[in-house]
Amino acid sequence: MIATSGLSAPLDLGKLPTYSQLSPQLTSLSLVRVKGDAYGVPFMWGPDPMIYDTTAFPQTPDSWNVMWDPKLKQKISVWDDLSTVYMAAQVLGYDKPDPGHLYNLSDDELNAVKNKLIELKPNIRKMWSTGGDLTNLFENHEVVISMGWPLNTVELKKKNFPVGETIPKENTTGWIDHLMITAGSENKELAYKFLEYMIEAKTQKSVTDVTHYTPANPHASQFMTAEEVKSLHLDDVDNYQKRLYFWQNVPRRAKYNEIWNEVKAAQ
Repeated sequence: MIATSGLSAPLDLGKLPTYSQLSPQLTSLSLVRVKGDAYGVPFMWGPDPMIYDTTAFPQTPDSWNVMWDPKLKQKISVWDDLSTVYMAAQVLGYDKPDPGHLYNLSDDELNAVKNKLIELKPNIRKMWSTGGDLTNLFENHEVVISMGWPLNTVELKKKNFPVGETIPKENTTGWIDHLMITAGSENKELAYKFLEYMIEAKTQKSVTDVTHYTPANPHASQFMTAEEVKSLHLDDVDNYQKRLYFWQNVPRRAKYNEIWNEVKAAQ
């Protein structure tokens, strides 16, 4: 973790006037905080939603469990990432009552997750690694459902593909990109000016135009159309974020990777 490795410098938030405009749920997370000091500034964020072909699902799927439906043999994709482990753990209910437990599962729980994912393998056409991989799988009609990124939804809509996006009833994981200042920087004052510029509302809107990520500064919505605000969930940002279990540090990441590699190797 960069914040505990000595690679980044603790931030003087007083030098970032716009920091107070950032979404409180993002700034309150402990991922980039050590002993009360902040080491990173939230920049962009987003969910890992369910993406699906609306011609294959007349009604919006309401649960990750649908991916285990035998009717979907060779019709789904999963992300080649630990986020798929987290998703299966949610299906098994290991996020209740503490969503943070997803990131610190016991050996028994991880073995149950492994078995659950191995059960899913007959339905998996191909795993995806990049956003482009998943967009192509949908566009070529190789798959009809997957965990994905909002970027996939935007790109598929541009291609007039019948795509839907939803957060299932189990909720989903989410990510936050942070900006940091390296501990060895010889230009920290300039770095602070850069961070301040990058979290200003107008800059955040410009970044969103290119990436389709959700801005950490909800005030960016003043520069957006009503449709853009709605598509980025900035019209109800607090409630939407409550449905996302933002990634946390995984103390036993090596064990998680071991489990995931065993899933991929299983026949």
